[in-house]
Amino acid sequence: MSYRVAVIGTGTEPDNPGRDGYAMAYHHAAGYEKVDECDLVACADIVRENAEAFADEFEIDDENVFEDYNEMLETVEPEIVSLCVPPAIHDTIAVDCIRSGVVEAIHCEKPMADSYGGARMMTQEASRHDVQLTFNHQRRFSDAVRTAKELLDDGEIGDLERIEFSAPVGIFDYGSHSFDLCNYFNDEVSGSWALGQIDYSEENILFGSHNENQAVVLWEYENGVNGLGTSDSLGKNSPTGAVECHNRLIGTDGTIEVGPSGEEGLPALRIRRAGDEEWEAVETEDGLHSWEFVDRAIAENVRCLEVGEEPELSAENALNATELIFATWESARQRGRVDLPLDIDDNPLESMIETGALAPEPMESEGEGEDE
Repeated sequence: MSYRVAVIGTGTEPDNPGRDGYAMAYHHAAGYEKVDECDLVACADIVRENAEAFADEFEIDDENVFEDYNEMLETVEPEIVSLCVPPAIHDTIAVDCIRSGVVEAIHCEKPMADSYGGARMMTQEASRHDVQLTFNHQRRFSDAVRTAKELLDDGEIGDLERIEFSAPVGIFDYGSHSFDLCNYFNDEVSGSWALGQIDYSEENILFGSHNENQAVVLWEYENGVNGLGTSDSLGKNSPTGAVECHNRLIGTDGTIEVGPSGEEGLPALRIRRAGDEEWEAVETEDGLHSWEFVDRAIAENVRCLEVGEEPELSAENALNATELIFATWESARQRGRVDLPLDIDDNPLESMIETGALAPEPMESEGEGEDE
């Protein structure tokens, strides 16, 4: 089976990544080039010179370079589309691709959408039209993460009781990965409730969307496992906030830490079983930050499309994580616990800014955001 692939939202070349983007289209394209079944044939961007530069890089014919993605869909009829535009327009473009009648699979950058209603709509329409919709939570394909999951499933720390994370930027951008990994470790169980609080005193806009400065959230899953998450974009504490590791798995008989921080030279993965005085480093092939994870994600998506298997980066799994993001902000808006499933359509953080409940000071300088 051969698939024609197109990219929407090429962005600029990945020379100076920052708050406006990481040229994720280039990383998606590199991933498709490594899959024999895929042929990258078209691209679209509202800035034509960006699309032309992308086409030159990946040897796309001039006639398949577009500014209008709808024209591209109609002309080229790609089976696979990668969506690398800002989060605020993910839902609109994804739904157009889904309803085009020609697209079989869409791989979209995270976060899902800048409103919970938009995220739900994408998921609903993909299911209704039988289109494979996935989101680039590529950190799942880190060997450190996969090995941590194997240790957990093998009972090395007993039964899972609590999952923790720290996000260095905000729970919408980087935290999209954080919640997704928590759900991955807990077998994609849905949340039961969330209780969150945020600070947003200094404007923090990444890829066109607001992210709080600091957050703390407690939540519980339907199977009784609890969660604790923190974010810190101000740099007033450690880069990874109060939890001091990327993810922590606490079981009845021990603890696993993925990406521990606070000291130089710490391993990407370590475990301390009940009764152990010291941490045991676990050898892994890689850490938590590699563009190779995007390649692995794309290859797995294509495999699932070929065999008709549900991808683990599915819209349903992404929506599980997205619900916890917006539930945190909704809890801050309501000043109380929020029971799930979440019954809102908007973005509570943006709503609080619009009503004046939050009034962040403007950003002092451009700065750089975290990597995708």
